[in-house]
Amino acid sequence: MSNFIDRRKFLAGTAGTLAGFTFVPGRVLGQGGGQPASEKLNIAAIGVGGMGAANLSAVENENVVALCDVHPNHAAGTFKKYPQAKTCQDYRVMLDKEDRNIDAVIIATPDHTHAVIGIECIRRGKHVYLQKPLAHSIYETRMLTEAARKHRVQTQMGNQGHSSNEIRMLYEWIQDGAIGPVREVYAWSDRPVGGDPWSDFPIVARPKETPAVPETLDWDLWLGPAAYRPYHPIYHPMSWRGFWDFGTGALGDMGCHILDPAFWTLQLGHPTRVEASTTHYEPEVAAETYPRASVVRYEFPARGDMPPVKLTWFDGRLLPPRPKDLEPGRRLGTNGALFIGDKGTIMHDSHGAGGVRIIPESKMRAYKRPAESLPRVKDGSGGHERDWVRACKDGKPASSSFEYGGPLTEMVLLGVLAMRLRDTPLEWDGAKMKVTNNDEADKYIRPAFREGWAL
Repeated sequence: MSNFIDRRKFLAGTAGTLAGFTFVPGRVLGQGGGQPASEKLNIAAIGVGGMGAANLSAVENENVVALCDVHPNHAAGTFKKYPQAKTCQDYRVMLDKEDRNIDAVIIATPDHTHAVIGIECIRRGKHVYLQKPLAHSIYETRMLTEAARKHRVQTQMGNQGHSSNEIRMLYEWIQDGAIGPVREVYAWSDRPVGGDPWSDFPIVARPKETPAVPETLDWDLWLGPAAYRPYHPIYHPMSWRGFWDFGTGALGDMGCHILDPAFWTLQLGHPTRVEASTTHYEPEVAAETYPRASVVRYEFPARGDMPPVKLTWFDGRLLPPRPKDLEPGRRLGTNGALFIGDKGTIMHDSHGAGGVRIIPESKMRAYKRPAESLPRVKDGSGGHERDWVRACKDGKPASSSFEYGGPLTEMVLLGVLAMRLRDTPLEWDGAKMKVTNNDEADKYIRPAFREGWAL
């Protein structure tokens, strides 16, 4: 038992930082009979019928000790793949029964349950890998960030592109002044109209039919903190993303990927103003689901010697103005972003500045790239998840820990808020988590939870 406690103390984050120095207990280095840092983690996963299965596959060289899904039949393939793991339907039961055996948890449930599950795991001292967006509301996101900081666990948000070489290369180019000061950014996604899993994206009012709940699905547990409504197959397993109560729409889904490079390289922080226009026009539909297409406009103040930035998001296959530097016949692509600088333009596609290029190609070829100044995450599929495992073992934060992923998610979800209060400019006080010119926003910033659920 004493050996187990020593191991858990280390894996729960006893390696801390102070004044820039990292303190690592002697037992981590193999002294005093303790376990070495290379010891495998005991990993549990919650929500393993979809993206959670992919996250697990990247870390399956560790010990997969417990699996949880509210719909065991839907997750049967994952349960079968890891026969050594204990299985469960309710994450609370899993955490109670297997608490001593779990070091770290992967969470890949629908957005509306991220915060309640994530904070419970963090309070128990578990390291957490949590899918993007970090939470369903700005308040929940802030609480997750603060909980991770308080309990000193290692965290990672599932925006895999933040571990890419390309996003680091873009950062170095911006710092090098490759296109001069950046004053405007355009970003876009073809979702929700195009691309799996949005091919059958619902733009509908609330279904009136009440079909039977599938065998083994715990519908009440699936709803979690969301207001009760009868089961319908339009919600589970995939189309929940299109409903206000469960998902965060195209912007919440893809913004943590596509806006990540601008947020990081331009050090954007909190916007001061945001507004949105959407295709919604039917009240019953607008009350339930995200729009077919939207345009969201953010304004960011100057940051140090960086000028103010205007960032505009387009989705539903809407595209920004075609940049004058783009060669004739060259297309913008289905997902991506443009950085408009005083001396040129950079374009990249989705997921962490993939395909990043100065345009036109003649300028790209002429550009003398700066030497690498940022450390790279180990290459290869699954590097983002493995970077989290590395952080759990050595105590140095992962690439998209909640300290970074939290503020990025807050920025994205502020755009989602603007979509709900469309055609109304919102003035934002980020430090106070407050829209200063519209009190209606409060109920979306910090939504009410169903009775029996709380952070």
